[in-house]
Amino acid sequence: MRSLLPSFLLLVLLFTGCNKPSETSPSLNEDTEAWWETTTVLSSDAMEGRDTGSPGYARAAAVVAERFATAGLEPLGENGTWFQEVPMEEVAITQAKITVGDRELKFLHDIQASPASAREIVDAPIIYCGYCDSTSTSQVKGKLVICHGTRREDFPSNGDRIRTMSEAGALGILFIADPGFIIEPPRWPFAYSRSVRLAGETFTPATFPTFSINAGSDALDKLIEGSGQNAKELIDLGSNGKPLPVFEVPDRFSASFTTSNRSLQSPNILARLPGTDPSLADQAIVLTAHLDGYGYGTAVDGDSLYNGTLDDAAYVALLIQLAERRAGKGFKRPLIFAIVTGEEKGLLGSKYTMQHLPVPKESIAANINLDQLRPLFPLEIMTVHALDETTLGDDARAVATSMGIKVQNDPEPERNLIRRSDQWSFIEEGIPAINFVFGFEPGSESEKIYRQWYREGYHTPKDDLKQKINWEAAAKFNTFFYGLVEKVANGATVPAWKSDSKLRPVNPEVELE
Repeated sequence: MRSLLPSFLLLVLLFTGCNKPSETSPSLNEDTEAWWETTTVLSSDAMEGRDTGSPGYARAAAVVAERFATAGLEPLGENGTWFQEVPMEEVAITQAKITVGDRELKFLHDIQASPASAREIVDAPIIYCGYCDSTSTSQVKGKLVICHGTRREDFPSNGDRIRTMSEAGALGILFIADPGFIIEPPRWPFAYSRSVRLAGETFTPATFPTFSINAGSDALDKLIEGSGQNAKELIDLGSNGKPLPVFEVPDRFSASFTTSNRSLQSPNILARLPGTDPSLADQAIVLTAHLDGYGYGTAVDGDSLYNGTLDDAAYVALLIQLAERRAGKGFKRPLIFAIVTGEEKGLLGSKYTMQHLPVPKESIAANINLDQLRPLFPLEIMTVHALDETTLGDDARAVATSMGIKVQNDPEPERNLIRRSDQWSFIEEGIPAINFVFGFEPGSESEKIYRQWYREGYHTPKDDLKQKINWEAAAKFNTFFYGLVEKVANGATVPAWKSDSKLRPVNPEVELE
């Protein structure tokens, strides 16, 4: 039975302008209603976007811990608490002045740099070198190089371009963020420019600074003004992989930055639902979702609060919902609930947990991660990361098939999504892990909605409670998740790597199928 919410959270539910399942789909069950109620609390404006280490994050973490306690879980944090404090260090750019001649580039809107690249570069000459391959290095020494950052096959990667231009003596690169990469369009404006690392790790300034240029603004016009070249034509040619020129830019680039440093702490919330079979006590299944978001950042259409409703408050809420459904009743194997922080800063919370496990590493059998889920269109196809790598993929396929859901490997591996969420911290440690994304048929209405979300919703203030949710799809995924957890936690065999897995650790002691 859910405990009474604090009064200010009840007010959140009463007055937040958001979608509600009952308004559009009265036939939906109480479980989905309760899930969205929790999502509403965690991603309301009262939580201020749950930025890592912020007061809003701390409020949300307290809600999660209180709900886990009421659901009958056991605390698994430090000193008998629910919390595992994660110490971090942050470097942030607080001011930036960037000009080309007498023209100013607006930081975070026209141009972006990480704190590692935030050093003064005064009166640097500029040269445009197209795709910046090995044929365009003869004139780059002592200059900043403009490179079209295309992600097409048969073109250099950004890493290749950095290596080539650095070896040729360039001072740095101004990458034109490729608008032709429609699979995941460049995100502008950036919320802010911060670099966060686990305490004890060294911050290393870049020896070869790089900047990102917004092709959707007039930034390239400002950069190449007076060269006789047309910025729009260059962007169109580069987006389509057509030949590009090499030319000098008449004005020079000047940049100065002010940075700040701070130490911060932000907690993971760790809990356990004990198993019922003593012989399987050393085969825990870890369920993860990240609580952190972006907090306040650069405003989009007048809104500066990045609520992070689907990324990832809704799926923290789903882990709470699972715990409350069980009400202290375990599966055969134990479950560990790990609500982690700092995912948006580089998977920091899950990395820290793997470095400071509350249980022996050998007693963890698998990880099921919830992130990157977008219930915005019907759930007919589901992308499963690491689908063919472990027996977790077989379990996911079996549960999905029974529900009429087709599963597939990632059709867009160039996005590298498997390494961009917390399951990767477990895979790196040799633990079988899995994650999910709503899939679509190419050319379908579902694909149109998916692409639009990545253009307009991903890591922006529009990922909030007002966005249009497909309630049937949301409920269907939640049902799938409950079924998968039950199948894995009660399964006859422990999750294992496939013998032909490309991700499995090279270790003869690792359990194989």
